[in-house]
Amino acid sequence: MSNGSQIGEARWSSRMTFVMAAAGAAVGLGNLWRFPFLAAENGGGAFVLVYLAAVLCFGYPIMLAELTVGRRGRADAALSVRRVSDEAKAGKIWRIIGVLSIFIPFVGIGYYSVVAGWVMDYTLSFLATGGFGYENPIQYQERFDSMLASPGRLLLMHGLFMLSVVFVVAHDIRSGIERVAKYMMPALFVLLFFLVIYAMFVGDFMKGLSFLLYPEWSELTWDSVLAAVGQAFFSLAVGIGALMTFGAYLDKKDNLPVSAAQICIADTSVALLAGLAIFPIVFAFGLETTGGEGLVFVALPTAFGQMTGGYIIGGAFFILLFFAAFTTGVATIEPVVSWLEGRGLKRRIAAVVAGVGAWFVGVAAALSFNNWATVYPLSFIPGWEERNMFTILDYGIASLLLPINGLLIALFVGWAIPKVIVANELSQPETLITVWRFMLRIVAPIAILLIIIIG
Repeated sequence: MSNGSQIGEARWSSRMTFVMAAAGAAVGLGNLWRFPFLAAENGGGAFVLVYLAAVLCFGYPIMLAELTVGRRGRADAALSVRRVSDEAKAGKIWRIIGVLSIFIPFVGIGYYSVVAGWVMDYTLSFLATGGFGYENPIQYQERFDSMLASPGRLLLMHGLFMLSVVFVVAHDIRSGIERVAKYMMPALFVLLFFLVIYAMFVGDFMKGLSFLLYPEWSELTWDSVLAAVGQAFFSLAVGIGALMTFGAYLDKKDNLPVSAAQICIADTSVALLAGLAIFPIVFAFGLETTGGEGLVFVALPTAFGQMTGGYIIGGAFFILLFFAAFTTGVATIEPVVSWLEGRGLKRRIAAVVAGVGAWFVGVAAALSFNNWATVYPLSFIPGWEERNMFTILDYGIASLLLPINGLLIALFVGWAIPKVIVANELSQPETLITVWRFMLRIVAPIAILLIIIIG
């Protein structure tokens, strides 16, 4: 029996542990700062409603398609696509999905680990110093800038994060990924609820709630709609290969539509709760509502330094960020490790090979913030003149290859696989399967093409 077949023999201990692991793949750093600010800057509640519609119409159908292929194939992503394609007599062209589902997570974890290293640096430093003790935002900005300017520091944290991810994935599915998800995901939600409750009493909760959820329809533009669709697509981890790989470990009796729905609910809940925890604090302390790293590494630490019990609250926040980064990192590298197992490597060796290879990818990303900040390898391509290695990797994966792979998965399951095969996997009423396939065939491809072409 080949290793590819052996992969399919592993099983999650329960459907709920699978949901937590898959939710861990979806819930990442972007949920905790990108979604809230996208919502606030694009119509608040109006953006949220469009986002929820996008999750239902585009994200959920493709997630379910990816899980279906994984469970049907019972192997790593590349072999699963090959098996299902052969069964459907669909042609070899569709195997590109399997290739992308290995390449994307390999490159993705390489540069994602660099950003996760920032979180690890701040978490360890914040806990060790009892809060940084700075007095104004300028000092926090200088602290952040000095971290980015140090290649040794970035590479060290990048290496520590990758090492911890490899350590977990080197174990089998139950003692590695499942155990991490089983404890970290509940802890993540507990910390989030704690921060939201704290924000109710200490922050300007009503202003934060209005900022995030009050629908400003006049601010909802076509670009806002595209941003909501894009956020729904990317935040659910579809197209990255992790869900397809996780699906291979599912038992036949597990209800895929219900599991996919639970993953979507968990992912969206984290994004909304993060906004309810962050904005009241930002407004209460008169901080700038700037998105991205400015929020997490400058504005919020400034607030933590001014508030009573800020050491505890700040520590909880950075631990929360680390949990989100770590669960995503573990899930992202799993498709690569699973694929290497299928090539004959033992799991522990496969984990080390994948981790070392991805670490070297991350070296280029880390140096993009200092020594290679002005190195633009693709400057000869129009529109890429000022993209360094980090922005090339980020844009190439998140804005190009991920939506392309999602588009291919939608077309593959919607058009190339006979209805009888997917019906056998889902065991759902024919009407629901027909609606789902319509979403995959028509609605989702149009949405993804708009993201690629216009976005």
